[in-house]
Amino acid sequence: MSARERIGATRLYLVCDRRPRSFLEAALRGGVDVVQLRDKSLDDAGLVAAAREFRAAADAAGALFILNDRPDLAGACEADGVHVGQDDGSVRAARAAVGPDRIVGRSTHAPAQGAIAEADSDVDYLAVGPVHATPTKPGRPAAGLAYVQWAAANLTKPWFAIGGLDAANVAAVSAHGATRIVVVRAIAAAPDPEAAARALRERLEGPIGAAQP
Repeated sequence: MSARERIGATRLYLVCDRRPRSFLEAALRGGVDVVQLRDKSLDDAGLVAAAREFRAAADAAGALFILNDRPDLAGACEADGVHVGQDDGSVRAARAAVGPDRIVGRSTHAPAQGAIAEADSDVDYLAVGPVHATPTKPGRPAAGLAYVQWAAANLTKPWFAIGGLDAANVAAVSAHGATRIVVVRAIAAAPDPEAAARALRERLEGPIGAAQP
């Protein structure tokens, strides 16, 4: 099964900066099945170096590894795909850079953007949000639960609710139709990343399992 086919089986997606392999392994044990490297402080060489830990941890867990906003480095980082925001360049350019086999994900913040991504054959999954305002995206207003509800009714591609989600509020997005979520601080800032991931995964679906090839 290709990486593009595997994304549909995932549920819990972690975005974080450069981390040691031990942190990544703990999060993956807890139920994360997609890890994204997003670190704006690193130069190209730093991203490639950091990616080695993400790649190794993902491989050991049968999980997917996504690189943020650098389609040009997907090959060097051995990433399964890339994620591009609305301000990060076009999906077409990302697909041209990563080729036909890697994943391309797209951030969306409103139904109009969601509809465009849904219709774009180069997009493999959507991020829907931010549900709540979050310091990881300063200045971006919350899209709220209404956009989650719209996504549940209108999207056929895999999509992930994102934005200020944690174990205390994930039930609300689930109630509005979300079956997949992206988190940052809920795991990245947790004293026990494995326990934090497990709590989130249990609220999403109960049984824990990584995306398998």
